[in-house]
Amino acid sequence: MAGWLAEHPGVEVICRDRSPAFAEAGRIGAPEAVHCADRWHIWHNLVEAVEKAVVRHRALLREPQDADQARTLPLPETAKPMPASPAGPRQSGRLSDRVREQHAAVHALISQGVGLRPIARELGLARNTVRRLAHAATADELLIGRWTGRTSILDPHKPYLHQRWQEGCTNAAQLFQELRERGYQGGTTVVKRYVHQLREAFPQADPPRRPPSVRDVTSWLTRHPDNLSEERAQQLKAILARCPELDQTAHHVRSFAELMNNRNGRQLDQWIADVRADDVPALHTFTTGLDQDLDAVIAGLSMRYSSGAVEGHNNRIKMLKRQMFGRADFDLIRKRILLPT
Repeated sequence: MAGWLAEHPGVEVICRDRSPAFAEAGRIGAPEAVHCADRWHIWHNLVEAVEKAVVRHRALLREPQDADQARTLPLPETAKPMPASPAGPRQSGRLSDRVREQHAAVHALISQGVGLRPIARELGLARNTVRRLAHAATADELLIGRWTGRTSILDPHKPYLHQRWQEGCTNAAQLFQELRERGYQGGTTVVKRYVHQLREAFPQADPPRRPPSVRDVTSWLTRHPDNLSEERAQQLKAILARCPELDQTAHHVRSFAELMNNRNGRQLDQWIADVRADDVPALHTFTTGLDQDLDAVIAGLSMRYSSGAVEGHNNRIKMLKRQMFGRADFDLIRKRILLPT
């Protein structure tokens, strides 16, 4: 780059990122040119500093659960979360309905004096089935069998399911994966049925909200307040109330955004002094980097020059490379870059 600049004299402004190598090449190849740090790169460096500040306080991103607002369910540690079904027969369902109909039909024919063999032919049932129906005084006797009250393969894992349900995890697929990691050998259908029973016993009209991630909060802090939804703005307000350092960070970010948008680069020294007066280590590191290239940063925040168009072309070329990876040769991608449609 230094050689190219020396061969092309007359360069007045060099708009660049904040790489020391590019800065040195510009000073060697065009010593009279004004260096202008690109605003996008400056803002990107600030975003990285904000992210480090958020990481330091990630424990405060989750909303504290108030004792009278926590959705604790009355789940015993070992008992089932809903009233245990009685050991008696089921009163509805395809199987119970069919058994009751067959029992009534068999006993109706027996009262007419029809034998068991003719009943089996008329109803299309096996003789042993007809015999069981005939010997049972009521259909309920047939519906209480060896499956009534049988233990489930899920029973040892129900206390863990109750705990996760109280914590707000209601996704059957996720619970199944967690149970598999804990040694559960059954299938997913058993877990889904039990989760369905939990939903019916304890409907949750207001499911717990996922706590914001570090990336979420960083994005909210570095985005214009008008571009935040009401819900996210309230979440951010609550986080800043819990963490004074992030509140200070948000104040300095807004001040820097106004400085950059209004091209008031000459006020950068005052902004740096204000940041260093507060206890925000991540932004202190950012200001140290600004000092190392201060003239170029002030020019970038004051002048109209920007390498945004170049960055746009770089992004476009990277997109084309990803689209054509493994599918086309260099000649085709060269044509797509040089001859945009």
